Amino acid sequence: MKRAGAAEGERPSEQAVARARRYIAESARLAAQLTGLAPTVARVAQVVAKALAAGRRVYLMGNGGSAADAQHIAGELVGRFLTDRPGLAAQALTTDTSVLTAVANDYGYEEVFARQLAAFVRPGDVVIGFSTGGRSANVLRGFEEARKGGAVTVGFCGPETEEFASRCDVVISVPGSSSPHIQDGHAILAHVLCDLVEEIGCPRSGRGVGARPAGARGPAAPKRLETKG
Repeated sequence: MKRAGAAEGERPSEQAVARARRYIAESARLAAQLTGLAPTVARVAQVVAKALAAGRRVYLMGNGGSAADAQHIAGELVGRFLTDRPGLAAQALTTDTSVLTAVANDYGYEEVFARQLAAFVRPGDVVIGFSTGGRSANVLRGFEEARKGGAVTVGFCGPETEEFASRCDVVISVPGSSSPHIQDGHAILAHVLCDLVEEIGCPRSGRGVGARPAGARGPAAPKRLETKG
Protein backbone atom coordinates (compact mmCIF):
# COMPACT_ATOMS: atom_id res chain seq x y z
CA MET A 1 0.00 0.00 0.00
CA LYS A 2 1.29 3.43 -0.92
CA ARG A 3 1.98 5.59 2.09
CA ALA A 4 0.70 9.14 1.66
CA GLY A 5 3.12 11.96 2.25
CA ALA A 6 2.55 14.34 5.15
CA ALA A 7 1.02 17.00 2.91
CA GLU A 8 -0.66 14.67 0.41
CA GLY A 9 -4.43 14.87 0.52
CA GLU A 10 -4.43 17.94 2.79
CA ARG A 11 -6.35 20.93 1.51
CA PRO A 12 -5.27 24.47 2.40
CA SER A 13 -7.78 26.63 4.19
CA GLU A 14 -9.72 29.22 2.20
CA GLN A 15 -8.12 31.89 4.35
CA ALA A 16 -4.60 30.71 3.45
CA VAL A 17 -5.40 30.65 -0.26
CA ALA A 18 -6.97 34.11 -0.09
CA ARG A 19 -3.95 35.48 1.78
CA ALA A 20 -1.57 33.99 -0.80
CA ARG A 21 -3.59 35.51 -3.63
CA ARG A 22 -3.57 38.93 -1.97
CA TYR A 23 0.20 38.86 -1.60
CA ILE A 24 0.72 37.78 -5.22
CA ALA A 25 -1.72 40.42 -6.47
CA GLU A 26 0.06 43.14 -4.50
CA SER A 27 3.45 42.02 -5.85
CA ALA A 28 2.07 42.07 -9.39
CA ARG A 29 0.66 45.57 -8.85
CA LEU A 30 4.03 46.77 -7.58
CA ALA A 31 5.90 45.12 -10.45
CA ALA A 32 3.72 47.00 -12.93
CA GLN A 33 4.81 50.29 -11.35
CA LEU A 34 8.49 49.52 -11.75
CA THR A 35 8.55 50.28 -15.48
CA GLY A 36 8.89 53.95 -14.61
CA LEU A 37 12.28 53.17 -13.08
CA ALA A 38 13.64 51.65 -16.30
CA PRO A 39 15.58 54.81 -17.33
CA THR A 40 17.26 54.99 -13.91
CA VAL A 41 18.24 51.32 -13.93
CA ALA A 42 19.56 51.67 -17.49
CA ARG A 43 21.66 54.64 -16.38
CA VAL A 44 23.14 52.62 -13.51
CA ALA A 45 23.87 49.72 -15.87
CA GLN A 46 25.88 52.03 -18.11
CA VAL A 47 27.86 53.28 -15.13
CA VAL A 48 28.56 49.73 -13.91
CA ALA A 49 29.53 48.45 -17.37
CA LYS A 50 31.86 51.40 -17.90
CA ALA A 51 33.49 50.88 -14.50
CA LEU A 52 34.04 47.17 -15.15
CA ALA A 53 35.47 47.88 -18.60
CA ALA A 54 37.97 50.22 -16.95
CA GLY A 55 39.10 47.52 -14.51
CA ARG A 56 37.13 48.85 -11.55
CA ARG A 57 35.04 46.78 -9.11
CA VAL A 58 31.47 46.65 -7.84
CA TYR A 59 30.83 46.32 -4.10
CA LEU A 60 27.42 45.47 -2.62
CA MET A 61 26.04 45.73 0.93
CA GLY A 62 22.85 45.33 2.95
CA ASN A 63 21.39 43.73 6.09
CA GLY A 64 19.19 40.66 6.48
CA GLY A 65 17.19 40.10 3.31
CA SER A 66 19.10 42.97 1.74
CA ALA A 67 22.36 41.18 2.55
CA ALA A 68 20.97 38.24 0.59
CA ASP A 69 20.20 40.64 -2.28
CA ALA A 70 23.79 41.90 -2.21
CA GLN A 71 25.17 38.35 -2.32
CA HIS A 72 22.68 37.30 -4.98
CA ILE A 73 23.65 40.08 -7.37
CA ALA A 74 27.37 39.61 -6.73
CA GLY A 75 26.86 35.97 -7.67
CA GLU A 76 25.06 36.88 -10.89
CA LEU A 77 27.93 39.18 -11.92
CA VAL A 78 30.83 36.95 -10.91
CA GLY A 79 29.07 33.90 -12.33
CA ARG A 80 26.62 34.72 -15.05
CA PHE A 81 23.09 36.00 -15.54
CA LEU A 82 22.13 34.99 -19.10
CA THR A 83 25.40 35.44 -20.97
CA ASP A 84 28.22 32.90 -20.87
CA ARG A 85 31.16 35.30 -20.43
CA PRO A 86 34.16 35.93 -18.17
CA GLY A 87 33.35 36.74 -14.56
CA LEU A 88 32.79 40.37 -13.64
CA ALA A 89 34.50 41.90 -10.61
CA ALA A 90 31.81 42.13 -7.93
CA GLN A 91 32.05 41.53 -4.19
CA ALA A 92 29.39 41.40 -1.47
CA LEU A 93 30.63 42.94 1.78
CA THR A 94 28.35 40.68 3.83
CA THR A 95 30.10 37.32 3.56
CA ASP A 96 33.36 37.40 5.55
CA THR A 97 32.24 36.63 9.10
CA SER A 98 35.72 37.16 10.56
CA VAL A 99 35.89 40.69 9.15
CA LEU A 100 32.28 41.48 10.05
CA THR A 101 32.56 40.30 13.64
CA ALA A 102 36.01 41.83 14.19
CA VAL A 103 34.89 45.25 12.96
CA ALA A 104 31.57 45.07 14.82
CA ASN A 105 33.36 44.07 18.02
CA ASP A 106 36.13 46.67 17.78
CA TYR A 107 34.39 49.60 16.12
CA GLY A 108 30.64 48.94 16.24
CA TYR A 109 28.16 47.45 13.80
CA GLU A 110 27.70 50.76 12.00
CA GLU A 111 31.26 50.43 10.68
CA VAL A 112 31.12 46.90 9.20
CA PHE A 113 30.80 48.12 5.60
CA ALA A 114 32.63 51.44 5.91
CA ARG A 115 35.76 49.77 7.26
CA GLN A 116 35.86 47.33 4.32
CA LEU A 117 35.27 50.07 1.78
CA ALA A 118 38.03 52.18 3.31
CA ALA A 119 40.34 49.23 2.66
CA PHE A 120 39.11 48.23 -0.79
CA VAL A 121 37.47 51.04 -2.71
CA ARG A 122 39.30 52.96 -5.42
CA PRO A 123 38.23 55.93 -7.57
CA GLY A 124 35.80 54.79 -10.24
CA ASP A 125 34.49 51.76 -8.34
CA VAL A 126 30.73 51.37 -7.88
CA VAL A 127 29.16 50.74 -4.47
CA ILE A 128 25.57 49.48 -4.35
CA GLY A 129 23.60 49.41 -1.10
CA PHE A 130 20.21 47.87 -0.33
CA SER A 131 17.92 49.05 2.48
CA THR A 132 14.14 48.73 2.39
CA GLY A 133 13.69 51.52 4.94
CA GLY A 134 16.51 53.66 3.56
CA ARG A 135 17.88 54.26 7.05
CA SER A 136 20.31 51.40 7.76
CA ALA A 137 23.13 53.12 9.65
CA ASN A 138 25.90 50.81 8.43
CA VAL A 139 24.80 51.16 4.80
CA LEU A 140 24.73 54.95 5.15
CA ARG A 141 28.22 54.91 6.66
CA GLY A 142 29.34 52.68 3.82
CA PHE A 143 28.12 55.21 1.28
CA GLU A 144 29.96 58.00 3.09
CA GLU A 145 33.24 56.05 3.05
CA ALA A 146 32.72 55.02 -0.57
CA ARG A 147 32.34 58.64 -1.62
CA LYS A 148 35.54 59.55 0.23
CA GLY A 149 37.30 56.94 -1.88
CA GLY A 150 35.92 58.31 -5.14
CA ALA A 151 33.34 55.58 -5.82
CA VAL A 152 29.98 56.02 -7.51
CA THR A 153 27.23 55.23 -5.00
CA VAL A 154 23.89 53.62 -5.89
CA GLY A 155 21.11 53.06 -3.36
CA PHE A 156 18.16 50.67 -3.61
CA CYS A 157 15.50 51.68 -1.06
CA GLY A 158 11.77 52.04 -0.49
CA PRO A 159 9.63 55.21 -0.52
CA GLU A 160 11.76 56.94 2.14
CA THR A 161 14.72 58.38 0.25
CA GLU A 162 15.96 61.34 2.30
CA GLU A 163 18.99 59.66 3.88
CA PHE A 164 20.00 57.89 0.66
CA ALA A 165 19.54 61.02 -1.45
CA SER A 166 22.21 62.88 0.53
CA ARG A 167 24.74 60.05 0.15
CA CYS A 168 24.04 58.42 -3.21
CA ASP A 169 24.74 59.49 -6.76
CA VAL A 170 21.69 57.50 -7.89
CA VAL A 171 18.70 56.40 -5.80
CA ILE A 172 16.35 53.64 -6.96
CA SER A 173 13.20 54.00 -4.86
CA VAL A 174 10.61 51.20 -4.94
CA PRO A 175 7.11 52.41 -3.96
CA GLY A 176 6.24 49.40 -1.82
CA SER A 177 4.12 49.46 1.33
CA SER A 178 6.07 46.78 3.25
CA SER A 179 9.62 45.47 3.43
CA PRO A 180 8.82 42.16 1.70
CA HIS A 181 7.19 43.92 -1.25
CA ILE A 182 10.04 46.44 -1.47
CA GLN A 183 12.46 43.51 -1.57
CA ASP A 184 10.37 41.94 -4.34
CA GLY A 185 10.89 45.15 -6.32
CA HIS A 186 14.60 45.25 -5.54
CA ALA A 187 15.00 41.70 -6.85
CA ILE A 188 13.26 42.53 -10.14
CA LEU A 189 15.24 45.72 -10.73
CA ALA A 190 18.56 44.14 -9.73
CA HIS A 191 17.91 41.37 -12.25
CA VAL A 192 17.21 44.02 -14.88
CA LEU A 193 20.52 45.66 -13.93
CA CYS A 194 22.41 42.38 -14.39
CA ASP A 195 20.78 41.79 -17.78
CA LEU A 196 21.65 45.28 -19.00
CA VAL A 197 25.24 45.12 -17.73
CA GLU A 198 25.73 41.92 -19.69
CA GLU A 199 24.08 43.32 -22.81
CA ILE A 200 26.08 46.57 -22.66
CA GLY A 201 29.37 45.02 -21.62
CA CYS A 202 29.12 41.64 -23.35
CA PRO A 203 26.96 42.20 -26.44
CA ARG A 204 26.41 39.34 -28.85
CA SER A 205 29.08 40.84 -31.11
CA GLY A 206 31.58 39.80 -28.44
CA ARG A 207 32.94 43.30 -27.81
CA GLY A 208 33.00 45.16 -24.49
CA VAL A 209 33.40 44.02 -20.89
CA GLY A 210 34.60 40.45 -20.76
CA ALA A 211 34.98 40.16 -24.55
CA ARG A 212 37.79 37.96 -25.80
CA PRO A 213 40.51 39.93 -27.59
CA ALA A 214 40.96 39.55 -31.32
CA GLY A 215 42.91 36.39 -32.15
CA ALA A 216 42.15 34.69 -28.85
CA ARG A 217 41.26 31.01 -28.97
CA GLY A 218 37.75 29.91 -28.16
CA PRO A 219 34.32 31.35 -29.00
CA ALA A 220 34.38 34.78 -30.63
CA ALA A 221 31.17 35.91 -28.94
CA PRO A 222 29.33 35.18 -25.69
CA LYS A 223 26.68 32.50 -25.84
CA ARG A 224 23.17 33.42 -24.76
CA LEU A 225 21.79 30.74 -22.48
CA GLU A 226 18.10 29.92 -22.41
CA THR A 227 17.97 28.49 -18.90
CA LYS A 228 19.82 28.91 -15.63
CA GLY A 229 19.78 27.12 -12.31
